Amino acid sequence: MKILQTNFFGDHNIGIYGKACDRFCVLSSLIPENSKKKIEELLKVKVYPVTVARTDLVGIFCCLNSKGIVLPKILAEKEFEIFKEIKKEFGVNIGIIKSRFTALGNLILCNDKGAIISKVFTKKEKKEIEDLLGVNSEFLSIGKIKTLGSCGIATNKGCLIHRDAKEEEIKIVEEVLKVKTDIGTANFGSPFVGSCGFANSNGAVIGESTTGPEFVRISETLSLI
Repeated sequence: MKILQTNFFGDHNIGIYGKACDRFCVLSSLIPENSKKKIEELLKVKVYPVTVARTDLVGIFCCLNSKGIVLPKILAEKEFEIFKEIKKEFGVNIGIIKSRFTALGNLILCNDKGAIISKVFTKKEKKEIEDLLGVNSEFLSIGKIKTLGSCGIATNKGCLIHRDAKEEEIKIVEEVLKVKTDIGTANFGSPFVGSCGFANSNGAVIGESTTGPEFVRISETLSLI
């Protein structure tokens, strides 16, 4: 099985608690050890327990791929030390974006090939994000929604995005991220699939209220079959 359906603290919106790439995963420090081990086995990466902005909402406040980690200006100094350990271990870029918009995980959708970023960022911030992630990026809204990071799950194999995404928006995502992209939902109809889970090329962790048809769509789109 390449998809784990679960909940964290009774919350099925588990995408707000973590982010993953093909080299590592960052996850709320309060996640039980048995859940952490299951995720490590599924995604085939080391999980780093962290907090961001003194909260467990890691998936909301940070964005990452295998090349870099983008962090908000509200990150605490002690928290930054843990991310430095990841930098030392994997040689990735880490940096703080001083944007007044701090929910970076909700505002950036990326993989190792490209990034789609919210139109709330400035051109200077766009360049900083590109440099940290080591990819080119494009401004975009999905279905008129600016929090596009919460609207999608992207890996190096595929991308699932908000059900209201227009055909031209899907095309842009495919061109920038260089993977097949499709629309879908999770957690019994939520179009904010990025808030419902996280994934890498090896597997996906999704809220346990995700239905059978949603499970199939996620598996097919992210090439986890």
